[in-house]
Amino acid sequence: QVQLVESGGGLVQPGGSLRLSCSISGATFDFYAVAWFRQAPGKEREGVGCIGYTDGRTRYVDSVKGRVIISRDKTKNTVYLQMNSLKPEDTAVYYCAITPWADNWGIPHPREYEYDIWGQGTQVTVSA
Repeated sequence: QVQLVESGGGLVQPGGSLRLSCSISGATFDFYAVAWFRQAPGKEREGVGCIGYTDGRTRYVDSVKGRVIISRDKTKNTVYLQMNSLKPEDTAVYYCAITPWADNWGIPHPREYEYDIWGQGTQVTVSA
């Protein structure tokens, strides 16, 4: 059974940085993509970005481009979301999710309906 566990959330001041982790266990498929999503209070969940786990290619939504980096450490079965220059509007619960994905399908997308296994989320609060 595939399980995802997010960690690394917390309180950070505007302009600060934070790195979230998504630990993956029990994956029964060899090729997959991992995406990060977030849900702010009173808003719908939205994609942040994603990574093809095998080839490492990434895609980001426009609102976070240049401020976030998604990476993975295959030896630790972990995907990271490095967030810089954080703003109060980045405050949200951040989720990671996984879906089977082959490299020859191209760069994956952070589209919610394509991911069927999710972590429990980690709270990020950006406030002075």
